[in-house]
Amino acid sequence: MVDYLFAPRLDRFGSKTPSEASRIFFLIVILSVSYWAWQISNGIVSVWLMIVILISTPILSIGWWLISLISQKRPTKNLFSE
Repeated sequence: MVDYLFAPRLDRFGSKTPSEASRIFFLIVILSVSYWAWQISNGIVSVWLMIVILISTPILSIGWWLISLISQKRPTKNLFSE
């Protein structure tokens, strides 16, 4: 399970793309920060968007860095099955 989540994915051109853990982490961060920011912004969309971007950026950067450290030793897997 850990290898499946943290293994880098190879796309059809041979480039490494983010692992499944990175994609799941992105969704969790964006959804949770969006929910939290909506309550703080009192429904003002422009303020909500600014809060989401401001708070999500450092959380995602640190989280993706930690995930990349875990993923370094994992063998790559294909993004799409052939």
